[in-house]
Amino acid sequence: MNTFNNYPAARPWLMALLLSAFAAGCGGGGGGRDPVLGTDGAGSAGGTSGITVIPPTATAVSLGSASRFGIFGGSAGMTNTGVQTVITGSGGNTADIGTTATGTSSVTGFHDSAGDFYTETGANVGNVTGNIYTCTHSTTGPTSAGVNAVSCTVATNALADTLAAYNALVAQPAGPNPGAGNLANLTLTPGTYTAAAGSFKIEGGDLTLDAQGNANAVWVFQMATTLTVGGPGAAFPQSIILANGALAKNVYWQVGSAATINAAGGGTMVGTIISQAGIAFSTAGNAAIMTLNGRALSLGASVTLVNTVINVPAP
Repeated sequence: MNTFNNYPAARPWLMALLLSAFAAGCGGGGGGRDPVLGTDGAGSAGGTSGITVIPPTATAVSLGSASRFGIFGGSAGMTNTGVQTVITGSGGNTADIGTTATGTSSVTGFHDSAGDFYTETGANVGNVTGNIYTCTHSTTGPTSAGVNAVSCTVATNALADTLAAYNALVAQPAGPNPGAGNLANLTLTPGTYTAAAGSFKIEGGDLTLDAQGNANAVWVFQMATTLTVGGPGAAFPQSIILANGALAKNVYWQVGSAATINAAGGGTMVGTIISQAGIAFSTAGNAAIMTLNGRALSLGASVTLVNTVINVPAP
């Protein structure tokens, strides 16, 4: 019988051929861009050459009493510009807004279902389908005579619950840094993602979140400084696309300083944004409607809306 041992001269040639095929199959030439984490064969989201890092499992956090708010202006306030702003809840539910600010000009451009109006003009009308909870008084309406103590207590409790949720997001194990901080044109599976340089942006394309059929899938994005969605520059709004069962209520953005969402207007943002230093949607003068399926909760600086529709998901 003829066997491999009968042809000793062929052994080195055949072994070399097999090793070459194995190297090619393993991407030894460098590979292409990882469509999930946005890296190439020379690096990974975690900075380890040639290795794709699986993100740690993310856990949903309790928002407590803050879950009812579409926006919360921390201790600074809330401002709306334009006549197309609506704060509402999903499935026909209502939604609230609030702040612990005490200044009479800390809330402008909004009215609520209770009949309170806060410095609205013909050009600045924001419809809050629920209530506005503040530690100041309205321009006209039931709260115009003075601060409503119950309303202020609700706002104070919501601020405390927002801070607790923020800290719970910070405490989750750090994950990889997809796209070197730019999440545009990526498809991300559930997990925790951490900005290695401190900031995340979605610039130059949309971000897709793929739940892979799991309706309980959770994403947490941790950043020490800023979140910027849209661009490059002031134009080109970007969006987040939910795929295969992903839900807006299970997406969280922990922002160490400020968030700027689609300065040009337009686009769709998804998830609960909790920032230390304010959140701005669009820019004054933009008519294109910006949509947030989620919440915008600030601990310190104000939340600013321009023709923004916010749909608050059910807890």
